[in-house]
Amino acid sequence: MAFRTGVAPWLILGSAVALGASCSTVGDDDPQNEGVGEAEEAIAPTTEDPVTDGPTPSPYSQPFTAFESGQVRPLALTPDKNYLLATNTPDAKLEIYKVKNNGLKHVVSVPVGLEPVAVVARNNHEAWVVNHLSDSVSIVDLDGHKSRVVRTLLVGDEPRDIVFAGSNEKRAFITTAHRGQNSPIDPQLSTPGVGRNDVWVFDADACHSPAFGGDPETVLSFFSDTPRALAVTPDKSKVYVAAFNSGNATATTFVGNFAGINNPLPPFAPASQLPINAGVNAYGQEQPLTSVIVKYDGEHWLDEAGGVRDAEMMFTMPDRDVFAIDADADPPVPLAGPSNVYAHVGTILFNMIVNPVNGKVYVTNLESNNQQRFEGSNNFAGDDTHPAPSVRGRIAFSRITVLDQAGNVAPRHLNKHIDYDNCCAPIPNLENATSVAFPIGMEITQNGQTLYVAAVGSSEVAVYNTAQLENDTFVPNVANQIPVSGGGPTGLALDEGKKRLYVLTRFDNAIKIIDTQTKTEIGGASMYNPEPAHIVQGRRFLYDASFSSSHGDSACFSCHIFGDMDHLGWDLGVPDDPNVPDPNVYQNNSFRKFFASMKGVMTTQSLRGMDNQGPMHWRGDRNGSLDEPSAQPNSGHFNEHAGFMKFNVAFPSLLGRHAQISNADMEAFTDFILEVMYPPNPIRNLDNSLTPRQQLGFDVFFGPKTFFDPFVDGDPDGAGTLACGDCHALNPNANAGFTTKPGFFGSNTLSAEVGGLQNMKTPHLRNQYQKIGKFGFPVSPIWLPSPGQGQHMGEQIRGFGFAHDGSFDTTKTFSFAPNFGIGLADPNEPLTIFPPFANVQINNPEGISSVTAEGLAIHEALDDYMMVFETNFAPIVGQQVTIRDDNHPAFAHDRLDLLIERANHGECDLIVHGGKKGEGYLYSGGLFLRDKAGKPPLSDESLRDLADADEPLTYTCVPRGNGVRLALDRDLDGTLDGDE
Repeated sequence: MAFRTGVAPWLILGSAVALGASCSTVGDDDPQNEGVGEAEEAIAPTTEDPVTDGPTPSPYSQPFTAFESGQVRPLALTPDKNYLLATNTPDAKLEIYKVKNNGLKHVVSVPVGLEPVAVVARNNHEAWVVNHLSDSVSIVDLDGHKSRVVRTLLVGDEPRDIVFAGSNEKRAFITTAHRGQNSPIDPQLSTPGVGRNDVWVFDADACHSPAFGGDPETVLSFFSDTPRALAVTPDKSKVYVAAFNSGNATATTFVGNFAGINNPLPPFAPASQLPINAGVNAYGQEQPLTSVIVKYDGEHWLDEAGGVRDAEMMFTMPDRDVFAIDADADPPVPLAGPSNVYAHVGTILFNMIVNPVNGKVYVTNLESNNQQRFEGSNNFAGDDTHPAPSVRGRIAFSRITVLDQAGNVAPRHLNKHIDYDNCCAPIPNLENATSVAFPIGMEITQNGQTLYVAAVGSSEVAVYNTAQLENDTFVPNVANQIPVSGGGPTGLALDEGKKRLYVLTRFDNAIKIIDTQTKTEIGGASMYNPEPAHIVQGRRFLYDASFSSSHGDSACFSCHIFGDMDHLGWDLGVPDDPNVPDPNVYQNNSFRKFFASMKGVMTTQSLRGMDNQGPMHWRGDRNGSLDEPSAQPNSGHFNEHAGFMKFNVAFPSLLGRHAQISNADMEAFTDFILEVMYPPNPIRNLDNSLTPRQQLGFDVFFGPKTFFDPFVDGDPDGAGTLACGDCHALNPNANAGFTTKPGFFGSNTLSAEVGGLQNMKTPHLRNQYQKIGKFGFPVSPIWLPSPGQGQHMGEQIRGFGFAHDGSFDTTKTFSFAPNFGIGLADPNEPLTIFPPFANVQINNPEGISSVTAEGLAIHEALDDYMMVFETNFAPIVGQQVTIRDDNHPAFAHDRLDLLIERANHGECDLIVHGGKKGEGYLYSGGLFLRDKAGKPPLSDESLRDLADADEPLTYTCVPRGNGVRLALDRDLDGTLDGDE
């Protein structure tokens, strides 16, 4: 078989397909055809050639990599109920079981993409699997032990759910983020008012025609943040799509939106001299001025006290959560009107299901209580008998929201038995045992009367009478809760004929069988789990609300959804506590090394990628600096294990537990969470190159001394002294040889004083693209004016953006800080005083002009580069291609050339599955090793020649070190898979 050796420009730019009528319409084999050219232009209007081959890849290499992707629809029965399908998320497999009268019999494990989170059986012979990290959908031919992947569809970033709908259920609907290298549409990263909830629609029949990567009928976008769940009406004519991290119409003000502070440096002005008195804590110590959380009520922005803050907010938030799609239209289109767009459904939306009788939609969700201030008991604002309200023990409420055809939204609090005015009784207690925490997957009986709900946080299946749920007359009762062994149920599959409910339990990666008549667990099956023991043992501490809180409804998962973020800001200061010294290691001199007890609004940070990144929290106030001397790579300030152990205090003070957990349990939690990693960047070109504008941003970021720092060397009048990269370091090899997760990706791990009202640890920059969706920033006397500043930007989908409190709408706005300005070197600069202090003149000739065309172009270039900042993994990691002899070879083989090229650069392990005997292969040294001892390796061309329509080959780039396990030796026992 002949194949091309070059990399097609459309692959570099990231556009996999052009929109067409079906999976079969992609144009001719020439990568420069008209359809592909249009897709390329949508993503990169300048169609600029890449100019750099990217940085040296991180030396990360481990046999297993934890991403902790959230499962969405991990179980499915075939329509005839003869087979149960399960996504083995950590092992990148689809597990197929034969349903027997006395249990389940394992048939085969089918390799799919990385982090499979959803599966649906299209019919008795075909299943579609959503691969969250691979940005793909595997189409699996169900043929007993010969089951295999026959096609791979390439979709947008982080796909989560899939359903079939429309006439004869011929259309597949898939949720993705509004971005991704495989997407043919412009992500509009810097455009205000853009919906970032995408649904890809494929003609499932046409996907069996020869189209490489699949060609969607359409990609629909909805006005919310990234989506998760889908649901279908009984007649298959309508599909519902829900936002995931939807928000709750809360946002934050900008602390700099006040008159300038006129005092010399040092000392700082006392709180009583600030324009707004920030107050004192219980010890009489003055606290810093901070931003404030506000909520949009449909007309006004209101703070916690009911004050109107409209003048400070340059946008509004409609908080639309669930949208309906006409699945029969050609192509499918969004449905308009109040009965098809639902607002204020919940803050974090998990799954949806439609009642097959009355058509009402049930949405499992959390409603976050982030407008309530303060952690701890808050006695200072009250008294020992009647403390003032705080967020302790009332972080987020587990709910099911009922949507009807008239557009009504009816939230149902599942734990209405909890007395939130009283905290915190020792565990166990009845209130705790009755609670249902973090409802996710659902199943419903055909008569529409009984709803089963998987509660990952209370390790049970809750059973509800739907009529009682709809009219809110249900009474929480342990009799209606079915405990499941193993813990952490996420997905359900119901077989009413056999009176069986199948439950996937994530904590132990297993399937449990429940008798729905007796409401008892009667059996199960374990899936192979490649996770190290410490990951399995420590996972429950992230999710387990029964263990973590006295009420039984709160855990770290309440904010850190699947170990990531809730995309909200919280004011978790502790008025009852004193200020404490800040012992951290600093980048520069500081005049005020202490942690104020009332820190103000801070956005939730992800728990991903914390290892090798130094102290935790925005201020670095969770650290090991007092435990031992500070020194790289892993002592004191730099000891991440010691830093995370300090979070034990949050169990009683935030989650509302009666006491801290044991050191052994906290050690187990720490060992688990430090394994969880960030995914690859979904915007950076797949060949790891930068566009010219991104390259300009890179050059400025790591080049000139653009940052004016009056604290360096104690010289407040000095010129610019730091490049951005001097603090926001990029070094993929940092501490290599001393940690399994080397590299600095935006943080040198040090603290710094840079002119804010509080000192911060320099944060990493791996997830800036996740924070897009808030546009609108007020005019401030302490900020250089930027284009659009002070203009009302209309409706937006997010209330929290960038920086520690989320008050900046874009990274471009942030780059207009006076610290980056030219100051005295340009008389046209409108601000030459270093805020928030007077008498400190900015003299920064290497700074960035806020008024010239060249300066404005640099601000835009920096914003572009921030969206593609390096992570621990190259962009190619997770990417796939299925090679057949009928799927437009030029396209498929160009993509394969790219995967091989990046593997040659050390960015991934390239594995292959398929062929006539379903073998596994691992690319090494230009050859493909085989999963049977004694079989000679194959050349690239020889392996490609094995692929045909009946026995295709699927290639996948996996994290370095994972290749042997995923391709050759699944259990790493030394005996290759083909020999077992």
